[in-house]
Amino acid sequence: SRSAMDHQPKFFENLSGAGKAIAVLTSGGDAQGMNAAVRAVVRMGIYVNAKVYFIYEGYQGMVDGGDNIVEVSWESVSSILQVGGTVIGSARCQSFRSREGRLQAALNLVRRGITNLCVIGGDGSLTGANLFREEWSGLLEELAQNGKIDAEAVKKYAYLNIVGMVGSIDNDFCGTDMTIGTDSALHRIIEVVDAIMTTAQSHQRTFVLEVMGRHCGYLALVSALACGADWVFIPEYPPEEGWEDSMCVKLSENRARKKRLNIIIVAEGAIDCHNKPITSEKVKDLVVQRLGFDTRVTILGHVQRGGTPSAFDRILASRMGVEAVLALLEATPDTPACVVSLSGNQAVRLPLMECVQMTQEVQKAMDEGRFLEAVRLRGRSFENNLNTYKLLSHRRPDAELPKTNFNVAVLNVGAPAAGMNAAVRAAVRVGLTEGHKIFAVIDGFEGFSRGKIKEISWGDVGGWTGQGGSILGTKRTLPAKYLEKIADQMRTNNINALMVIGGFEAYLGLLELSAAREKYDEFCVPMVMVPATVSNNVPGSDFSIGADTALNTITDTCDRIKQSASGTKRRVFIIETMGGYCGYLANMGALAAGADAAYIFEEQFDIRELQANVEHLTEKMKTSIQRGLVLRNENCNENYTTDFIYQLYSEEGKGVFDCRKNVLGHMQQGGAPSPFDRNFGTKISAKAMQWISKKLKETYRKGKVFANTDDSVCLLGMRRRNLVFQPVAELKSETDFVHRIPKEQWWLKLRPLMKILAKYKTSYDVSDSGQLEHVAMLPKEAETGAI
Repeated sequence: SRSAMDHQPKFFENLSGAGKAIAVLTSGGDAQGMNAAVRAVVRMGIYVNAKVYFIYEGYQGMVDGGDNIVEVSWESVSSILQVGGTVIGSARCQSFRSREGRLQAALNLVRRGITNLCVIGGDGSLTGANLFREEWSGLLEELAQNGKIDAEAVKKYAYLNIVGMVGSIDNDFCGTDMTIGTDSALHRIIEVVDAIMTTAQSHQRTFVLEVMGRHCGYLALVSALACGADWVFIPEYPPEEGWEDSMCVKLSENRARKKRLNIIIVAEGAIDCHNKPITSEKVKDLVVQRLGFDTRVTILGHVQRGGTPSAFDRILASRMGVEAVLALLEATPDTPACVVSLSGNQAVRLPLMECVQMTQEVQKAMDEGRFLEAVRLRGRSFENNLNTYKLLSHRRPDAELPKTNFNVAVLNVGAPAAGMNAAVRAAVRVGLTEGHKIFAVIDGFEGFSRGKIKEISWGDVGGWTGQGGSILGTKRTLPAKYLEKIADQMRTNNINALMVIGGFEAYLGLLELSAAREKYDEFCVPMVMVPATVSNNVPGSDFSIGADTALNTITDTCDRIKQSASGTKRRVFIIETMGGYCGYLANMGALAAGADAAYIFEEQFDIRELQANVEHLTEKMKTSIQRGLVLRNENCNENYTTDFIYQLYSEEGKGVFDCRKNVLGHMQQGGAPSPFDRNFGTKISAKAMQWISKKLKETYRKGKVFANTDDSVCLLGMRRRNLVFQPVAELKSETDFVHRIPKEQWWLKLRPLMKILAKYKTSYDVSDSGQLEHVAMLPKEAETGAI
């Protein structure tokens, strides 16, 4: 469907909402991030000159009308970004299920001239919206017959447009990789699991944790992956007959290996292969009866729905809110009601009913016991998670493992990033399962040259997933000055492949090692790099391990800083973030924290821009919003330093606002890894190790491994929707080596989004959106980077 239209870029500012009225409602169970979506819809709607209305209390408010439907202003959605749940309320509504209720709702909308609805909720809410749209013209005719509206109104408001966004912590909606709230719910679960682990370890206890998910095991599965649980029960993949025995064997084996705790995760909808429920109590009784282990049950319940939304959910919801307004502006009577969603890293529109039908198919497959089908229908990302979990949690007996006689070394390079240890654990366990011997290198290339290298076993990496920093130790040193010594170590330990987990230095390191192949045969082996750096500045990948954790730290800190201003009137904060020359953290942090400006190296700015920002803040202080937030990347400009900007704002804002500055510093590199980083690190690293196995087989000739082509030194990155292996030699042309950043970065496209949400007039290229796609049943081979 991409035709000649593509050559003319489409700009947001050319789309007008004048004369249109958009109403936004949240319905069904609440989810963190709904407020961010509401905020984006309201501001984007006002930005394009449409009228925007809140509908309070979901469909109930639409039926009741009156004060439940109110026109809102820009300030109405100030400071709701960091609030969990939904500020406009959500209710289960019986009356909307009847035609009378929908008739009343239609009347309430028509009286206000509302013909554009943005619904944020689960599949039930969206199905209801679609039915409402199909009945719309019939409802209006009936209202006209009853004399409630005139014939003019029937003509004028003939069509209802609907766009949905899925807000549900269960992530149970087909067609969307992540629903709003899922990532935040994982944050809550992981916080609890991390806390429970320390007490379980002290007492050698077994914990059975019950997480939400009546019909969908996503939360259970991903949290099991993210904390290395011993066993997980989910509705889509019931355990085989006799699971009681195999589970107990596994638990006691783990105890025998000096593991002091066991974690078992149960989804509330877990079933066995006869569709009988498996409850957390049942699992506990089993463990106590058979093994006599001290066992406790913890039911997480509504904690999972609460708390502040994660950085990921805020950015996801803001992007989707903007996309929803776009979709409403472009909707015609002939376009089907759609949902806006993310696929990999790209915003897409999908026909609402296709998604709903697919979601119902999953349930049907489960009810009929077609469980493999259910897992496949859930989508690639779910299937990947399940396969990775199976691979990493169950150690096969040594007798069953292949023996390849290959030795693979794993090392961390660059600055520490949260999630590195999860990546090492996955690499070690997958490598051992593939039959290799795995060697861990301590302290990067420098440690390598000194022979700090030891064989590492399955049990050695237990419990690593949740640890921050780098347990192996990491250094920024490049290999060029130690080539001779590293080659010696490779020969001595007979290393046949290298896996490097790190940031920009790791990338430079691989370039140096491949250049040294002419001189040293030892480097003629497969080498792969997995990007891990808080700066997210590695060419060839949209994301790197550690960036999400850093983003959450920045967002949390900004929330606290904003709150500190609530007592004082009119204050602006200047906050400096890390990232080297890469503006990713500053830009995305600004989007997630609701900042007024973000200064980055990639977008040059001058004194006029600084002045415009100060004037913009002065205007803002005249409204009811009396605080400002400005982020600055550490290297965005050598002369406009954080101090300079702080002093400039202080001087120019005299009598209007006062300033404070904060340098966030190394707290951005520390902390326990976020669920995203644990999961991303685990999956990408497992895939990298499988690539190594494949390359080792391909390059093994006459008793030795010899690889000297470009495609045997690769970087594994996530690009838009896929995980791809790219030869580092080919990435050279995409790299700005002076500033250590990729020449083109996807997130710069989101920059106007932040400006629009902060009320700046700007140009926004939306050529990418607007193609309605279909929910595809994906072929087996398709592999996605969805986390």
